[in-house]
Amino acid sequence: MHWLRHRRLLALAASLDALGVSLLAVWIDRARSGQIEQQLGLLLLIVAIYWTLGWLLGSYTLLKQARLRWSQLVIRVGIACLGTVLAAAVLGWLLQAPPAITLLHRGSLIPLFALAGLWSAGVRLWIRRLSQTNGDGSWLVLALAEEKAPVGCEWRRLGPQPLPLIESLPASLSMPEALAGQGRVPAGVAFSPGVLAQANLQADVEALVGRGWSVTTLAQLAERELQRIPPQWVGSQWLLFAARIEASRFGFEHQLKRYADVLISLLLLLFSAPLLVVAALLIKLGDGGPILYRQCRSGFLGQPFMVIKLRTMISDAEVAQAVWSQPNDQRITAVGSWLRRTRLDELPQLLNVLRGEMSLIGPRPERPELEEELERRIPHYRLRHWALPGLSGWAQVNMPYTSSVEDAALKLSYDLFYLRNSNIWLDLLILFKTIKIVLKAAGR
Repeated sequence: MHWLRHRRLLALAASLDALGVSLLAVWIDRARSGQIEQQLGLLLLIVAIYWTLGWLLGSYTLLKQARLRWSQLVIRVGIACLGTVLAAAVLGWLLQAPPAITLLHRGSLIPLFALAGLWSAGVRLWIRRLSQTNGDGSWLVLALAEEKAPVGCEWRRLGPQPLPLIESLPASLSMPEALAGQGRVPAGVAFSPGVLAQANLQADVEALVGRGWSVTTLAQLAERELQRIPPQWVGSQWLLFAARIEASRFGFEHQLKRYADVLISLLLLLFSAPLLVVAALLIKLGDGGPILYRQCRSGFLGQPFMVIKLRTMISDAEVAQAVWSQPNDQRITAVGSWLRRTRLDELPQLLNVLRGEMSLIGPRPERPELEEELERRIPHYRLRHWALPGLSGWAQVNMPYTSSVEDAALKLSYDLFYLRNSNIWLDLLILFKTIKIVLKAAGR
């Protein structure tokens, strides 16, 4: 699972954080003549709080950044430690903890997380150095001369990324001398769509495999390294996605997902009812317009359906034609801006989930009138219709709202990754990342 491979370092950091906090807690408790054996459950709770705050504040995502700023490291780890101390202190006050519960004393908590902060910072620095020193190695991409620059631009589209070595294939389409003269063995060789379309590579591939090199396509390399598949790199391989057509999946996993959709949607509607009432009142008091907004969207296999949302724009925001929502869009109301940041405007779509028109997790449904242009300009755009649309998706937790054709192509690259890799565990990851966005009000 490509998405899981990219989170091995995060799991390692979380494990070392837990180990450090636990060993420090035992050491400090012994120094205070406490009885740590009777507080193991409390220690697990404190570790869970530290994990949760580190996750919310982004102390683990520091491992994925191309450049690490010392200020970010100190602030994120420091606030996670301070928040854990405060949460544990409040817990001790609520429980009226007796003197025997030494873990909740200020004399234990403050030195514990002062040292834990140093430990966690060191863990992150060590893991980053380890990943840079003992990485998977660089890949060699074989592309036509005219493909070389676009491949590099696409690879770095979301910021600095470890860029594979890109070699231009000569017009003769023979294997470049760089392959035969490599001083070190790269992780493998990836072929661009242009090379695959014009070259007879079977003998060359056999020779490379015989030398112990891995071979793949540029699309599959992007799936592995970027966790997205740019649609222009799919080429004639679009049938690789055919096995993921939702209608052909009637197995246990599909049924489990539908059961989870219904159960979680009912629970969310129940627990969010007070928030929905408050949001409805604020919308009505804001400008007196309608509370709900219904809009036609493209569903499974392109079938249209009416999506339901809380209204976040002024009434009659679109008079002539469909228009992309832009950053700082003047049509968005003050209440609507808050609803979008917290994603609360999407909650009424739980009714679409209950009706079977949507799932909790899947590609976000787009408007048919906008899709006409997208299908003309973006290759393989209709592949995203092969899965049931979702309330949240892999694109939504990795990029902001779509506001242009270029953004829609980037969004599709994430949707294609989801089509190829969707399973219960990836859905759970998307669900947790969505919860994080809601809690941090990081939507747009």
